[in-house]
Amino acid sequence: MAPTSAPTSAPTSAPTSAPVVSAPSQSLAKTPDWAPHIWEGCNLYAWFRLLFRNRFAVHWTCWHIAVLATIFACMHSLLRFVQWAIYGRAIARTQIKEPPIFLLGHWRSGTTLLHELFVQDPRMGFPTTYECMDPNHFLLTEGFFSKYLKFLAPSTRPMDNMKVGFDRPQEDEFALCMLGQPSPYFTIAFPNFPPQDQEYLDLEGIPESRLSSWKRTLLWFLQCITYKTGKRLVLKSPTHTARVKVLKAMFPDALFVNIVRDPFVIYSSTMNLWKTLYFTQGLAKPRLEHLEEHVFETYVRMHRRLEEGKALLDPKQYFEMRYEDLVADMEGMMRRIYDHFGLAGFDEHMLPNLRKYLEAEKDYKTNRYQLPPEKKAEIERRWGETLRQYGYGTPA
Repeated sequence: MAPTSAPTSAPTSAPTSAPVVSAPSQSLAKTPDWAPHIWEGCNLYAWFRLLFRNRFAVHWTCWHIAVLATIFACMHSLLRFVQWAIYGRAIARTQIKEPPIFLLGHWRSGTTLLHELFVQDPRMGFPTTYECMDPNHFLLTEGFFSKYLKFLAPSTRPMDNMKVGFDRPQEDEFALCMLGQPSPYFTIAFPNFPPQDQEYLDLEGIPESRLSSWKRTLLWFLQCITYKTGKRLVLKSPTHTARVKVLKAMFPDALFVNIVRDPFVIYSSTMNLWKTLYFTQGLAKPRLEHLEEHVFETYVRMHRRLEEGKALLDPKQYFEMRYEDLVADMEGMMRRIYDHFGLAGFDEHMLPNLRKYLEAEKDYKTNRYQLPPEKKAEIERRWGETLRQYGYGTPA
């Protein structure tokens, strides 16, 4: 992320899978480039909600970040009102006519790669990194900032080698955070407290008034993107994997693509992801006391809610694949997805840009992790049901 999303693995050219580089699972994937902090995109409500609920426990080494975030929060809130005054009526009238396409999958399962592939179709719209990190006023400011301040974005993400930039597709979950909606991602800011807003992972058990507020905020953001692009939206946030029931209720004809990956790889890569984000984006010095149990529990909860949501979908609304199959033949898999959903124009609109993208990214290298035997046994015990369901019996 620049700041980054909770990411996934990145592309290789079809039909062969990517070469790998070794990276121990207990360290950061790489020394990250400098990047703005996520929280500098919050409006005043979101920022002070985060501080209050965590008792202002900002480590002294991060006080300068807190000061900057407070200044920026005032600016974001002011510009939000300006944007509403100029565009508010037009946004409110904007209809999302074509049902969105939601890309599902646990963190590090390949959702970012899938998002990058989908948006090679020029008919598809998507929220950019700038729009997700500055959702309060991007209709006013994106043109200027993304053009003249693009040097603020690092060249790659801190946890892997995936390219980033203000104009690249990004997770809409970050937009919800910046707009003040509770999110599990607020755990990144204060990782030494128990995981935050876990009920918002699947939106189960929260009061109806809060659920309605969450829906309104998401809809407003998607209306803004639709107003700007006029295109069908392709959306990716791992958290949406546990929210199929709510998303189906909001968009009855939405399409869902789920990507799964070897859980042994998912464990190591997700641990590395959160460690990297805690150290680079946190406002406290991480002790990592809750991390491993959080990873284990969230994986189970996410897949349980996914199975419940799948039961509500027409088969024509849902497509499922393995990451390993995608990287083996990206062009063929994307064609299968288009055929399954009856999306026309693959050869005309998608294929030329897709092949250019695959050629440009053919030298991408992924991280590799090593697991001790006792950790493999723990993963088999805790995630055995998913291992069997998707045919991952042996650690890769």
